[in-house]
Amino acid sequence: MKVKTHKATTKRFKVTKKSKVLKRYAGQDHFNTRDPGKITRKKRRTAKISKVYDKTVKTLVNKF
Repeated sequence: MKVKTHKATTKRFKVTKKSKVLKRYAGQDHFNTRDPGKITRKKRRTAKISKVYDKTVKTLVNKF
């Protein structure tokens, strides 16, 4: 039986052509004034996720 795509995962993660898994940093919407500038700049970028979660996310997104 075919595995269905997990829609919540597809909204949160992106798999690139070279099969890296990227995510956005959490907490970007509000209360950013209390964060230091370093953290605010860090939240603007996407980040690679840990190798431990790589296979799980790719399976849920159906990009294996």
